[in-house]
Amino acid sequence: MKTLPNQTASESAVDKRNFTANPPIVRGQCAQVLEIIRQRQPVVSFELTSNLAIPEAAARVHDLRAKGFHVLTTIMPRFEFRGRIRRNTALYSMGSPEWPAPGFFEDRQRGLIDSTLAGLLALAVACALLLAGWPL
Repeated sequence: MKTLPNQTASESAVDKRNFTANPPIVRGQCAQVLEIIRQRQPVVSFELTSNLAIPEAAARVHDLRAKGFHVLTTIMPRFEFRGRIRRNTALYSMGSPEWPAPGFFEDRQRGLIDSTLAGLLALAVACALLLAGWPL
């Protein structure tokens, strides 16, 4: 599903009116990152950024999670890469099930309720201000 101009990537990942059991289609660098993690897991973040020329690998992992993929991150306090010790290095792997991540649909539904309640609260405040004589 394409992202509409007023939608974020996470909002477009799932059609909120029609939850499906099929994972969304991913393209571009997201597809590359997903395939690499599936094949080589766990994958060190430096492998993606330095060796495979995916400069924003963490952002692609974030995008995959927003689409409901169960990507796990383990932070290594010390990791040797190209002869140097690197600190706080991410290792990426796929959880089980790969899609949807546990709680993904529940979080989406809760987000809909939260945004609806926020809208109703804003409307109530505006009405209260108007009744109190405040110009809007």
